[in-house]
Amino acid sequence: MRLQILTVLLLSLFATRLATAPIAEAAEKNIIFFITDDESPTLGCYGDKSAVTPNIDALAKDGTVFLNAFATTASCSASRSVVMSGLHNHRNGQYGHQHAFHKFASWYNVVSLALPRVIANSGYRTCQIGKYHVAPEEVYHYETYLKANSRSPVEMADSCRDFIKADDEKPFFIYFGTSDPHRGGGTDKTSPSELKPDLFGNKPDKGSFPGIKEVFYDLDDVTIPPFMSDTTETREELAHYYQSCARIDQGLGRLVEILKEEGVYDKTLIVFTSDHGMAFSGGKTTVYEGGLKVPFVVRNPYEKNRGVRSTAMISHIDITPSLLDFAGGLDRKKGQPKNMVDADKYWKERGENLKENRGPRGLDKYHGKSWIDILGKPDAEHWETIFASHTFHEIQMYYPMRVVRDKKYKLIWNIAHPLPYPFASDLWAASSWQAQFKKGEGAPYGAKTVGQYIHRPQFELYDISKDPNETKNLAYSTEFTEVLKDYQKTLKEFQTKMHDPWIMKWDYE
Repeated sequence: MRLQILTVLLLSLFATRLATAPIAEAAEKNIIFFITDDESPTLGCYGDKSAVTPNIDALAKDGTVFLNAFATTASCSASRSVVMSGLHNHRNGQYGHQHAFHKFASWYNVVSLALPRVIANSGYRTCQIGKYHVAPEEVYHYETYLKANSRSPVEMADSCRDFIKADDEKPFFIYFGTSDPHRGGGTDKTSPSELKPDLFGNKPDKGSFPGIKEVFYDLDDVTIPPFMSDTTETREELAHYYQSCARIDQGLGRLVEILKEEGVYDKTLIVFTSDHGMAFSGGKTTVYEGGLKVPFVVRNPYEKNRGVRSTAMISHIDITPSLLDFAGGLDRKKGQPKNMVDADKYWKERGENLKENRGPRGLDKYHGKSWIDILGKPDAEHWETIFASHTFHEIQMYYPMRVVRDKKYKLIWNIAHPLPYPFASDLWAASSWQAQFKKGEGAPYGAKTVGQYIHRPQFELYDISKDPNETKNLAYSTEFTEVLKDYQKTLKEFQTKMHDPWIMKWDYE
C-alpha cells in the first residue's frame, strides 16, 4: 500500500514537472521591443560622432547592429501598424494617422496576425508603455498598459520594474515606445534667430526631466545630414534633436540596469529601433533614405557571436514574425502564427460586426520573415529586394509613393507627381525648412533645390551603391532605360504580391 502511494506521488510529481516545463523554458525568453519616434541611425554605433549614446552603443557591442534596416513607410501610425502586424500598411488598412480627426485604423481581421495578440497566444504576458498610435485597440490589444511620461524614458523604465519582476512563470513582452525625438513642446524662444527652432520635446530654458542628465549641444557639435542644408536654423534644430536622442539613450540604460538587477538581462531579447527617420524635410514622410533608413540593434542573450555588424537588408515587416519566432510561436514554413486566431469566429463571439471594417480576405500570412537565425552572422543575407510605400501622413497629406530597392539601385514612383509635394504640419513649420523656403524655389535644400523638393518627377532612379545620398536621378537617362524598365517590372511584381491597390495606376497613367 505504501509502495502504491509512493508511486502515485512520484508519478504526480513527474506529471506536474512535465506540465510546467514548457512554461519554465519559455520564461527564459523574455522580450523588450524598444521603439523611438522619428529617429535616424544617429547613434555612436553607426559612426555618428555627434551622438551621445553610450548605452545603445554598449548594447550594440553585445549584440547585432543591422546597417541596412528600413521602415516600410515614413509615417508614424502607418509604420507602427506594419511593426505590429507584419503587413504593409496598405494591406493592414492603416494608411495614415490614427488620432484626432484622421481616424485611420487597421482592418478588424488583422487580429489574426497582430503582434500583442500572437505573443500572448504564445504564452506571454504582454505590456505596453509610451506611444501607441495605432487602432483599433481591440486588434492591437495588450493585457497591461503602463503609464509614464513618454518624454522621460528613465521614468518609463522605472514604471516597468514591477511588471518585469512580477512573480509569474510566464515570460514577459514589453512594447516600449518613446515620444522622443518627435517634434513637440513649442519653440526655443531663447534662440536669437528670427525663425525659432522646435524644442523636440526638450524642456524650455534648458530644463530637465526627472532622472535625466540632459545633454546640451552647441551649434558646432551637430552633424548635418546630406539631405539638409548647413544653415544656422538647421544646426539649431539638430541641437535639440540630438539632445532628445540622448534622453532616449539614458532610458535604455536604465531599462538594462533594471533587467540586470532583477536577474533577467541574460534571459531577455532586446530590440531597439525607430518607426522611421528623423523629422526633417527629406526624412520623415518621404521615401528617401533619410525617411526609410532606421537604427536597428538586437541583443539576443542566447547568441554567442557579439558585436556583429550585419549588412543584411531587413524591413519593418520582419519585426512581428521575428519576435514571434523567438517566442516559439511562428510556423516558419507557412509564415504565420502556430496558433492562428480565426478572425471571423473571434468577432462573432464578441457580438461585433466584422463586416463593417473587415478588410481583404486572406490575411493569414506575414509579408515579412524572421531574422532570428541571422543574428550574429555579419555576412548572412535576408532580403535581396525590399518594398516600401507612402500614401498618407495626416489626412491632408495625400501623396502616394512606391519604392523598390536592392543594394544596387533604388526606384521611386511618385504616383501623384503632377501635384506639389504636401507637407506634414510639423515639417512645414520647421525653421530648418522655412528658412530655405523663404529664399525661393532656387534655394538649396541638401543636394536639391527647394523647387525640386516640392515638384517631383514621376520616377526617380538612383544607383544607391555609388550615390547613397540620392543626388543624381538616372530615370530619364537613355543609358539607364533598361535598368528603369527592369525595376519598374520588379515594382509591379511586388505590388501584385502585396495586394497594393495603387497597381491599377500603371494601366491609365
